[in-house]
Amino acid sequence: MNSTDAALLLVAHGTRNPRGVEMIAQLAGEVSRTAGPTRVAFVDVLGPSPAEVLRDSGRPTVLVPAFLASGYHVHTDVPREVAESGHRDVVVTDALGPDPVLARVMVSRLRDAGWRPGDTVVLAAAGSSDPRALCDVRSAARMLAALTRTTVRIGYVATGSPRVADVVNDMRVQGDRRVFIAAYLLAEGLFHSRLFECGADGVAAPLGVTDSIVDLVARRYRAAITPALRTNTTTVYSI
Repeated sequence: MNSTDAALLLVAHGTRNPRGVEMIAQLAGEVSRTAGPTRVAFVDVLGPSPAEVLRDSGRPTVLVPAFLASGYHVHTDVPREVAESGHRDVVVTDALGPDPVLARVMVSRLRDAGWRPGDTVVLAAAGSSDPRALCDVRSAARMLAALTRTTVRIGYVATGSPRVADVVNDMRVQGDRRVFIAAYLLAEGLFHSRLFECGADGVAAPLGVTDSIVDLVARRYRAAITPALRTNTTTVYSI
């Protein structure tokens, strides 16, 4: 793949919340400033789909999955969309998470929500039925625990157990006075809004758009167009 002509396609889940859509558009816009023109596609809820964007492109393409864990959408939806597109030169990178960059952003968001060292932290993830995604969430929790120097419990918003509200309640029963939720979510939407009903003392904002996350996307792209770095970070589709 020639680094001078490789397009960048950022693929996200999709949401009906306009703020979430705007956030993905903002992320793509910021990435465009450092890594070149960036298009956006969604695997669910709204379009365009990755297959539609890829069919419309005659250029080699690096597809960066904007997911925080690699579950069904990354392992099933993305390969299917690439195959359906008929595009002959696509490189799919690792998902964005887990990554130490995201853990550092979560700490910043927690502090903004009022968290102080010593307060209890519950990492809230969307959840998945895919054990690989759950493993990624546990890795993210360990990274966050290392930075906050406290045990980080995990709760799920949509799929899986325990639920976030149950974890918060358990922490209260154990005597924890201040409990904060770290939102392991990329953008605002239904899942994040549910966290405010879980009884915590504070709910951190989603990861959103930061310089470090923009750089993370750009690094995924640059690794994909550098052959020496491809082995462990990308999947190449050539049909």
